[in-house]
Amino acid sequence: MATQTESTGVSTDHSWKGGVLAGIAGGAVMAVVMLAMGANGVLGGAIPALYGLAPPLNPAAGLVVHISHGAVLGVVFAGIVGAAGLDESAKVVGAGVVYGIATWVVLAALVMPVWLQTVGFPNAPPLPNFAPPSLLWHVVYGVVAAGVFTQTRDL
Repeated sequence: MATQTESTGVSTDHSWKGGVLAGIAGGAVMAVVMLAMGANGVLGGAIPALYGLAPPLNPAAGLVVHISHGAVLGVVFAGIVGAAGLDESAKVVGAGVVYGIATWVVLAALVMPVWLQTVGFPNAPPLPNFAPPSLLWHVVYGVVAAGVFTQTRDL
């Protein structure tokens, strides 16, 4: 008698866990770079203001929000890498650079200014906001997240 197995539709791919860790690491390093470059107003003002947590400056809330965004975006990155079938570390890191640029264009330059204007943040940046320092920060995020993901994807 043959045994029949039914598919439950549940994925056994656990790379999302690596994506969370990678995103947290990328977000943390990005925050350090931002602070080193004097972006206290972004991290303590604009980012928490997305959720009504500033003004006044609220660096702790900004850091929590920023790292949380990083974790979610890390899971998205893990999904993209998995869907693209990228196995080689160099290709994953290259994808991280592209992902960092994409998050800068879509989220930082387009979505964030509209969101901040919508919630009435007094120092909302113009639309679009293609600020070069922000590009650097997002590429740092992508590279760090990709590097960590290559080591944690099989968790």
